Amino acid sequence: MRSGWYTLMILAGLVVNNTLKPALASEPHVPRLKAASHLQVQSLAEDDMTVFFTGDVLERTENGTVLLKGDAQVRRVDSIAKGEKIEYHPNSGDLRIRGQGKLLREGSLIQSEHIDYNIQNETGAIQSPRFVFGGSGGSGSAEQADLLSKNHLRMKTVEYTGCPCPAPSWFIRAPQVDLYNDKNTGVAKHGVLYFKNAPILYSPYLAFPLREERKSGFLVPSYGYSSNSGLEFSIPYYFNIAPNYDATLTPRVLSKRGVQLQGEFRYLGKRHQGQLTGSYLANDNKTDTDRWYFAAEHQHHIGGGVGFAYNYRRVSDDDYFRDLSTFGINQASVTELLSNARFTWSGAKYFNAALSVSKYQTLQDAERRYRRPEYDRLPQLRLTGKRYNWGGFDVQTENQATRFVMPYYSGSVNKFDAYRRTRLAPNSTRISSYTTVAYPIVRPGWYVTPKFGLHLSHYDTDWKSVNNVAQRNLARNVGRVVPISSLDMGMTFERDTRLFGIDSIQTLEPRLYYLYVPYRDQNDIPNLDTSVATFNFSQAFSENIYSGGWDRIANANQLTMGLSTRWLDSDTGFERVRLEAAQRFHFTNQKVFLHNFTAHEYPPERTRSDYLFGAYAALTDQFHVRFDAQLNPESRDRNRMSAGVRWQPKRLATIAASYRYERDPRAFDNPQYQFVNNDERTKEQISLTTQWPLSNKLYGLGRVDYSIQEKRSTQTIFGLEYKGDCCWTGRFVLQRYAVSAQKSNSAVFLQLELSGLGSIGTNPMSLLRERIVGYKPVTPSIPEKTVFERYE
Repeated sequence: MRSGWYTLMILAGLVVNNTLKPALASEPHVPRLKAASHLQVQSLAEDDMTVFFTGDVLERTENGTVLLKGDAQVRRVDSIAKGEKIEYHPNSGDLRIRGQGKLLREGSLIQSEHIDYNIQNETGAIQSPRFVFGGSGGSGSAEQADLLSKNHLRMKTVEYTGCPCPAPSWFIRAPQVDLYNDKNTGVAKHGVLYFKNAPILYSPYLAFPLREERKSGFLVPSYGYSSNSGLEFSIPYYFNIAPNYDATLTPRVLSKRGVQLQGEFRYLGKRHQGQLTGSYLANDNKTDTDRWYFAAEHQHHIGGGVGFAYNYRRVSDDDYFRDLSTFGINQASVTELLSNARFTWSGAKYFNAALSVSKYQTLQDAERRYRRPEYDRLPQLRLTGKRYNWGGFDVQTENQATRFVMPYYSGSVNKFDAYRRTRLAPNSTRISSYTTVAYPIVRPGWYVTPKFGLHLSHYDTDWKSVNNVAQRNLARNVGRVVPISSLDMGMTFERDTRLFGIDSIQTLEPRLYYLYVPYRDQNDIPNLDTSVATFNFSQAFSENIYSGGWDRIANANQLTMGLSTRWLDSDTGFERVRLEAAQRFHFTNQKVFLHNFTAHEYPPERTRSDYLFGAYAALTDQFHVRFDAQLNPESRDRNRMSAGVRWQPKRLATIAASYRYERDPRAFDNPQYQFVNNDERTKEQISLTTQWPLSNKLYGLGRVDYSIQEKRSTQTIFGLEYKGDCCWTGRFVLQRYAVSAQKSNSAVFLQLELSGLGSIGTNPMSLLRERIVGYKPVTPSIPEKTVFERYE
């Protein structure tokens, strides 16, 4: 009987092939079959549910009952029943399966020695079933299972696990579990989570998804400890409001502060998306104040090249992140919160525009000097245009009009100043335009790029709004026209060589960059958003020693000389070694300074810039070193220096070390510079990080950041990861980090990760990935399951 059924299917396939091919050839307008990007569940019509059956022995009784014996099977397109013996009633659709019974539907497999099942209404009863769920990959057993409807399965005395190992490390035991397939919901009553056969968590009512889809319900609770807030416990509740809306509400208990309520709402539309997040702590037990945080983000594609976006962020007080952060130094070191709204337009081929408003909330550290707030931009209009290879020319233009508003300050800048309400910098309106024309000449082995630009700007500044007598007599309206000319030239030489016994190509790449900018008096121009640019290999070949909005354009008659050489693997092109050096030569004295009345950042008589040196080497595929330095040519003192080394002999084994030094820019050219009120900003820090196997299951983690300038550790991380035999990982992480000039916070992370279920405890993974160089999770990812996993 089985061979006849297979023969019939093969013949049917041949008939279909023979009828389709001529039709497609003679009628090209008929749509052709296309390969699907992924498997999809298709809707089935009831009249297509033809039943097929096979077996070693086939009998039919007088009342129409079909008896199948020996490898018996009854198949429909939506389900498969197997067993040693099957009794099938075609009229009612009843199936009685005895001996090695299997029932497969929608990717879920149920096995039992005794299965009673109705193939038409999909109801039945199963004794002592063993099951595997499609999609989630969960499996388990029960004493009894009742198929109450197509979408409702009720099981008694159940053990369930999402661990695919022969001896699962965890399972959930419950007296009753109901599975609602249409709602993608499972409900376990009085469920107990067992780990290594020991109960660790109880829940009177536990709802969980059956497939990788969203559903409302409680998420796994988390807990932890920090010295600022004490013991922490939170339990999120997830709201699956609609396919394009969801929300999460999280009560967070802080033993030293009280109960904080956190929330998040996300939405997604055809042309827009965004989210709202916030938290509220009523009457903080340590400060007796209400503490809150709110953020909103939105992006909208209006159409016609027009877009709109806004970002709003605010906190209740300066110390919010320092007091209530959990995940370390990155949160605690937040000093500014930007809120802005922006319209953009990109409807033209070569032009785009933007109109925006921006406001800052500056967070102060009471233990440090007062930090001047950023200017609010109310508003800012920008129009840019770019066209490349326009008859061989590259043309770019950037035009801006911005109203800068400095917030009022009420108080004293430091303990020596009297209390007052004033603006620390004047309001100003800046209109600027910078247009450049370049003609790149690029040939094999060399290039020459002449470039000319014209910078136009106008300032309308309210100098009288600040309490600075020296600035009151400065001109209110100032215009500036600055031509900028440059010539960029470079060559590339190559030769075959060997490095570390590997066939390589060595390059020699000299570069010359000449820049001419005439001097313009800029003492009447305010500094709105400009600072001294970091001197590096990119900035050495730029048009200005200042960065930002070009409130200062340095006069220049200078030549930058650079030389780099690289060793590349001949076969792969992998960069094995890179060495580079550069220096800038000035033919005229510097006359433009960042501040109107000082010249700290550059002495007028200096004719040479600092030396720049850089080196990078991959000595082996596992060992990398780098070094960068900026040295004063006269004093031979270092102004900046960084170095790093990383060794990664195998996966889950990394050691990295780095050193960073940066002198206060005000002392670059004057080592004897006298700092006021101990406000020196020199930075010198060393960092050590590692992830290293201590045994075949235990791994150590660590990071130490030590500030030589402050003579204290700014961050310390110590952790252990234990990789279990199957489906579980344990993590312990201790972190201590600076939250202000004098204070530190400590946090403890404990996590038990159960593959197929989730994690219990506070998740430190984002912290480890960000702070441990080369960190890799010890648990390999489990392949995603689908309902087609057990397709037959």
